[in-house]
Amino acid sequence: MLYFNWKYVETRLRRGGDEVFLISADSIAHVSGITVAVDNMFRNSPAPTRTEAEQLFDMDAVAMFGNVKAFILSICLAVLFATLMASAGTVVMSIRERTREVVVLRTVGFVPKTIAVLFVGEAVTLCLAGWLLAGVAAYGLVHVIVHSAAPLAIFLKIKPITMAASLVLAVTVGVLSAIIPSYRASRMNIVQGLRHIG
Repeated sequence: MLYFNWKYVETRLRRGGDEVFLISADSIAHVSGITVAVDNMFRNSPAPTRTEAEQLFDMDAVAMFGNVKAFILSICLAVLFATLMASAGTVVMSIRERTREVVVLRTVGFVPKTIAVLFVGEAVTLCLAGWLLAGVAAYGLVHVIVHSAAPLAIFLKIKPITMAASLVLAVTVGVLSAIIPSYRASRMNIVQGLRHIG
């Protein structure tokens, strides 16, 4: 990228300055026709035009930064992995602290499968609560940015498919973080569990 004084270039080339005109279309469907019509009108003139939609101009600006989608995707995957590890650690500590409660449930007559389902359900519920809070916060933040004068704000939107995918990921994180520790805890020896000091 090169920055320089455009006025100096205009003086050296002895030409007039470039001008930018904004055209408001009455409908999105008419944008492509307007761009073609304007460029055809000035094609053979001393000042030919290059007309494009504002959204395409913004996309060109984003493309200057490289593969933004891959960069954001890598960040999201790293955050997802960190969230999975944090959730798994929290669930493991929670189950370990309630070892005697698990043993008492086994003594009363609860089968290991039921206990494991209870722990997995608890983890999934916590992840769903986090998903709901994060979804509301993200929607509010995007709403504020879109209705501000921030550049490239028109690209920010939360689609239903995004919310559905994040919901599936939240449930998956809850299940994966709890399935192994809940399986081990539900099949713990009752006598050893009663002797456990945690």
